[in-house]
Formats: sequence, C-alpha cells, structure tokens
Amino acid sequence: MNTRSSRPAVISGQALNQPRSLATFRTMKLLVSAYVALSVLTIVAAYVLRRDPGLVNDAVWVRGGIVALTSVLMLAFVVGTARGRRRAYLRLRIASGVMVAAIAVLISIPGFLPPWMRVEQGVCGVLLAGVVVIANGRHLRSLFATG
Repeated sequence: MNTRSSRPAVISGQALNQPRSLATFRTMKLLVSAYVALSVLTIVAAYVLRRDPGLVNDAVWVRGGIVALTSVLMLAFVVGTARGRRRAYLRLRIASGVMVAAIAVLISIPGFLPPWMRVEQGVCGVLLAGVVVIANGRHLRSLFATG
C-alpha cells in the first residue's frame, strides 16, 4: 500500500522568493557558513597546536573532524531548504537541534575537551541555536507546511 503525501516535494518559487523567505534563508546560510568556517579553523588550530598534548588530545581530533564533516552536511541542508526541498528542511530541523544538544552535553563534561575547544564548541552551539530558532520559527514552518 502506497501512502505518499499529496504535497509536492519542493516548495514553489513564488513562496521561496518572498522578501521574508529570502532574508530567512540568507541568515541561516550566514550562520551555517560561519559554523563551517569555525570548524575548519579548529582543525587548522589543532594541527598548529598538535605538539602540546595539553591543548590537543585525541578528543580534539575526533570531535574536530566530526564537527567539520557535519558542518558541511548542515550547509547542504540549508541550501536544500533554501531551494524549497521539504526533506532538506526536515533534516535541517532535526540535525540542528540534535547538534545543539550534543554540544551542550560535550562541553559540560569536565576535562573532556581542552578549554579553548570548549569555547569553540560553545560558539558553534550559539550559531546552531540561531539556526534552530529560525528553522523552527513560524514563517518556515508555515512555508513548508502549506506548499
């Protein structure tokens, strides 16, 4: 039994090109682009500081790599959302919320990350919290709910 939704998988260009929608997408792209840039800079910083085990431990490399990869994935979700793809919007909402929660847990574990990376992760969390607020806001929810 096939129970596919009658809603189209992509939102119409007219709805996507409203000034409020364009501003919303632009803001999310800016936040996530900053998240990507910060994630890449973190890997560079870890490489530069690699000789100091107090500043760069295994957790820094693992967490830094995971964050860099997921930041690029998050950018793909934002771009897909801005193009009106419903599934990208759903993935953006879920992934951004999960990432903010994961960051909050990881930076609260004593001694897990060096202080400099805890600060970096906190900034990443703030950037993603902005995405969570926007993606779950009334405008985007209504835009993707009505098609």
